[in-house]
Amino acid sequence: MWDREQTHESLIRYLEEETGEFIQAVKSRDTENMKEELGDILLQVMFHSQIAKKNGKFTIDDVIDTLVSKLKRRHPHVFAGKKVDSVKEILNNWKEIKKLERRS
Repeated sequence: MWDREQTHESLIRYLEEETGEFIQAVKSRDTENMKEELGDILLQVMFHSQIAKKNGKFTIDDVIDTLVSKLKRRHPHVFAGKKVDSVKEILNNWKEIKKLERRS
């Protein structure tokens, strides 16, 4: 019952809480807790995706497809055979691609 009543807005505090707990686990180098907190964050992703699906907006598959597309666009040195000579060049390419995406 509680699950069905939730909205994206009502779940914000839980997403913030779980993200904060993950950050604390990273800072304390607690890999077991990191694993648990990543699972909690993944649950939030699934929960928000289910709400969106119920509202006819998008599905978890759409989220995954969007992520894959973004990774392919932002990593041309991996997916498009672009030659790079340094990590600095990779980071500069990433920033430039991201800037172009925001303009469009």
